[in-house]
Amino acid sequence: MGGFRPHLLSMSIAENRRAFHDYHIEERFEAGVVLEGWEIKAIRAGQVQLTDGYVMIRDGELYLIGCRINALRSASTHVHPEADRTKKLLMHKDEIRRLIGKVEQKGFTLVPLNLHYKGGRVKAEIALAKGKAQHDKRESEKKKDWEREKGRLMRQKVSSKA
Repeated sequence: MGGFRPHLLSMSIAENRRAFHDYHIEERFEAGVVLEGWEIKAIRAGQVQLTDGYVMIRDGELYLIGCRINALRSASTHVHPEADRTKKLLMHKDEIRRLIGKVEQKGFTLVPLNLHYKGGRVKAEIALAKGKAQHDKRESEKKKDWEREKGRLMRQKVSSKA
């Protein structure tokens, strides 16, 4: 009956590409996300944005702030959806303690990298990251531009031989 269904293992919902531009990613973690019913429906419809999101530690717990989930028009009348609601992240206590130690002592910050499905549930991939200085961002930009240019040159070279 069951069978292997890879699409249920891990399927991306939303990515925070800006995180890779603004931060050096040191370590990645996966956390569960506490969501309401209307949020799940909106996520399935693709109404989620993670770009301005960040993770905050409060009372030994992790919270995802700034993750925008826009309610569907067909949302129930008795539910009052709040698009920017703070969502609790679920991780093991010892993992959270380790993260708290690094964030408080070594100047790291926690940023959400993406939301994805795993086994039918919505999970968040968060990263322990350090902010990039302006010159690092420029350096990354130069590398990206060079890679793009290199690709263009290679395509021209290949097409001129043909």
